[in-house]
Amino acid sequence: MKKTKFLAVLTGIVSMSPFVADAAYPVYNPQQMARQGYVINTAQYPTQITGQKTNITSQQLVAASAANGRPISATNPNRITGALPRVGSSATNAGRQYYQSADYDRLADSGLYIGLSAGYSMMVNGSMSADYAGEDNAFFAPGSFRVSDFKSDTVIPFQISVGAAINSDIRVDFSFLRYSNISYAVNAQTSQGDGNYTDAKVSGGAITSNSTMLNVYYNIDSFTGYVAGGSLRPYVGAGVGISLNTISDYVVFDNSFYDETDGLGPGSVPSGGLTGISDVYGYHNGGTTEQLAFALEGGVTTSMSEGLKLDFFVRYANLGKVKTSGSIVVSQTEWLSDGSGYDDGEYEAPYDSVFHYTNWTESGRLSTLDVGVRLRLEF
Repeated sequence: MKKTKFLAVLTGIVSMSPFVADAAYPVYNPQQMARQGYVINTAQYPTQITGQKTNITSQQLVAASAANGRPISATNPNRITGALPRVGSSATNAGRQYYQSADYDRLADSGLYIGLSAGYSMMVNGSMSADYAGEDNAFFAPGSFRVSDFKSDTVIPFQISVGAAINSDIRVDFSFLRYSNISYAVNAQTSQGDGNYTDAKVSGGAITSNSTMLNVYYNIDSFTGYVAGGSLRPYVGAGVGISLNTISDYVVFDNSFYDETDGLGPGSVPSGGLTGISDVYGYHNGGTTEQLAFALEGGVTTSMSEGLKLDFFVRYANLGKVKTSGSIVVSQTEWLSDGSGYDDGEYEAPYDSVFHYTNWTESGRLSTLDVGVRLRLEF
């Protein structure tokens, strides 16, 4: 009984297989087509079936199919010879065969494109420090003698891209990337000259970075497959270029009082002699430096409509150094002895005490971690 049921099921499967095969793969049956009176239009489309009622022979159909690269076996005209085309645009990547070609082509990159992106810097890494800290009497010029992290408000980097798809996997573009709303720290640790440090206030020092990069992107769906049922296409990218990093002028203010009498008191200094210094301002001239920059990016692509795509990305950008021009003007208030010999026998000098230092720079590296979205219009 079991054998009988098994043979019945097997017979049903075998008998239905021609219909299933006919639904899955189109085959040319010349006898059936000839009986129906269809003809092959060999003038323009050798395999196009038209509605003209006439008689054709098996030899005509075999010749027309062979001319189109899909030969029919003359001995068995119901069988198509040659490999069936793979589903998708790449015949070498087996992972893509699980998706319909329409889905793949919808997300595939093609031709020239322009892109505009906006992001948000989740993290701004970088700091300033006094390169002149090892110079003689460096403490005369207030600055960051200990590392001072950059201050950042809301940093929204913008990027403009112009590029083209090399093939369905790789695209290349040139981009202009701009960062702003980054600045020198609000507080800095400046040297007192005796091995100790004191807090100093900083104002100014706005930082901008303008980078021009060559970027290469590679679609990794060959290894990962599509995401979210074929609506998202993952990719990775890298870029390298030149960054122009600019820091504006800033002031470091040290409001400490420095006793210049070696602890002997004002009475030990002759009239008009220097007894102390206070309110020291260091005016640092900003500068622009040209740096090598690079970026690493990963994300997914989706399609809004034909020729319009969105990239959702995470990007790490290393923008190189931010550096001042090296010119520092120091202004300080001096206190002089009145010769009375009393501890409070000193007065503020009637002149401005100003010093100018050159080639005393401050610098620090700048990098960001961004999230954002890029709109690309393909042509």
